[in-house]
Amino acid sequence: MHIANLSGRLALIDADGLAIDVERASSGRFAADPQAVYDAWDDFRDWAAHAELPEGVLFEPAELGSPTPQPRQLFAIGLNYRDHAAESGFAAPEGFPPVFTKFATSITGPVTRVALPEGGHTDWEIELVAVIGRRASHVAAVDAWSHVAGLAVGQDISERVGQLTGPVPQFSLGKSHPGFTPIGPWLVTPDEFDNPDDLELRCTLNGEEVQKGRTRDLIFSVPALIEALSSVTPLLPGDVIFTGTPAGVGLGREPQRWICSGDELVSTIEGIGELRQTFHDH
Repeated sequence: MHIANLSGRLALIDADGLAIDVERASSGRFAADPQAVYDAWDDFRDWAAHAELPEGVLFEPAELGSPTPQPRQLFAIGLNYRDHAAESGFAAPEGFPPVFTKFATSITGPVTRVALPEGGHTDWEIELVAVIGRRASHVAAVDAWSHVAGLAVGQDISERVGQLTGPVPQFSLGKSHPGFTPIGPWLVTPDEFDNPDDLELRCTLNGEEVQKGRTRDLIFSVPALIEALSSVTPLLPGDVIFTGTPAGVGLGREPQRWICSGDELVSTIEGIGELRQTFHDH
């Protein structure tokens, strides 16, 4: 099942790529607000599996918003691929994953124009995003997938000067400029994948491949992240987890490379879809 935010309204995307408005199709049983569905996730899944749905309508990718536009919590995981930890000059984490956040005002949909912060070094980080569908507290990894509503593509766009300057790093602020958290193009439920723990990620800048990896190489898998995070704080329906990026970011290159005005960044994950960001001067 593919769940989308189409012009601010909850939609299902059918097998033909057409959009079905959920509020209208359910006669008001489910609200139009895309974020609200996660608090009724089990009920919604049951309805969607058995409902006689109307014919869908065509739409443009630019009409899509984030499938989770206002999560109560957004967890971002650092250094979760060994090759990225190495290119960043850090040892691979052990025991518990490094965690920060990206503030919700930076969340956007899959096709956007992003203003480059003045005086900054803006970088790319493709990531698999997991969205919680059922409250998770002290959940074991073996049970974790049952708490996941679905998966999406994410870009952890990062401004490295603001992130790294100062007596201590400002990871959350450096990664939360307007437009720095595109998520989409929709949410795909785990049952749609042959193996949700092994998906290919690919990122291109102006058509040049800059990142390629597989989620099987995550140090902390999606289930392991849910086990770790939920051991400290409950994960709530609609919460977002950015799971980390593979090697190939601009910070780790020789020479270092940054996004420039006019650049186009395309981020793709197998079985989900793509994000497409273009950049301009502030």
